[in-house]
Amino acid sequence: MPTREGTLKAARSVSMILRMTPLLPVEINGVACHVKAENLQPIGAFKIRGAWWRLSTLSESQRARGVVAVSSGNHAQGIAWAARRLGIAATIVMPRNAPQVKLDATRALGAEVVLYERPGEDRDDVAARLIQERGGAEGPILVHAFGDAHVIEGQGSVGVELSQQVPDGPSRIVVCCGGGGLAAGIALACPAARVHVVEPDGWDMVGRALAAGDLVEAASDAPITICDALQPTVTKRINLETLQGRAEPGLTVSDDEVRAAQRWAFANLQMVLEPGGAAALAAALAGKVELDERSVIVLTGGNADPRAFAQTIAA
Repeated sequence: MPTREGTLKAARSVSMILRMTPLLPVEINGVACHVKAENLQPIGAFKIRGAWWRLSTLSESQRARGVVAVSSGNHAQGIAWAARRLGIAATIVMPRNAPQVKLDATRALGAEVVLYERPGEDRDDVAARLIQERGGAEGPILVHAFGDAHVIEGQGSVGVELSQQVPDGPSRIVVCCGGGGLAAGIALACPAARVHVVEPDGWDMVGRALAAGDLVEAASDAPITICDALQPTVTKRINLETLQGRAEPGLTVSDDEVRAAQRWAFANLQMVLEPGGAAALAAALAGKVELDERSVIVLTGGNADPRAFAQTIAA
């Protein structure tokens, strides 16, 4: 299981290779608060943190075997970036309908990309078959996008930074949520803060799991969402167990609310946010969470498809 001490170790490691992302003052619905700009990471998303911490903890013999990861794009780029820096061969299982900008960026970082059909195929099954074909137990190491203790700890370095950036520490942290790796890490790193997970309508697998106290799978007819980065069909037990007792009830946002958040960030912060990276901001702007001056909204990614973003901004 991930630990708070693990998030502190991860933060020290991350600080050796990455600059602290800025905490920016904003006013939302008349309330002064802050946003944490993880969209300004070298790969455009927070995922670089967990990827670096996981890969940097591998032994030399494990590094020689290479790694396999599953991702719609941001974890893919984080793994590819860290793998290139550490000299590790990386293969990423990605959906064929992932934004082209994410597919291109992952390949440009030197990773091999293996495509699967979404919906239609289970990405974890695809990765498992790939590992079996390439040596099984002696083959490449699986680095899961959110269901991995080291990945969770690495993402928790966001919370460690917030503890340093917010006087007296953050009171509330609003987090975009796919599988729950970032939220779990932040909850460990900031035990005194109220952590809110924000997911797309119909894809709130973490929020529902928290309410039910058990894993909940997405419905077979779950709605289409523009938040491509926030579409795992189920969270992992490690994420649920870490978040239970540490996170507030989950929140959901519509595509229209996400687009409004993208426009707001562009107009007020001069920032490009991808849909999934704007979900937490969308919940805040829609008044779905109570804010105060020590509240922080995490902007998790900026890898927007250019055409889709242009259409959103022009609307």
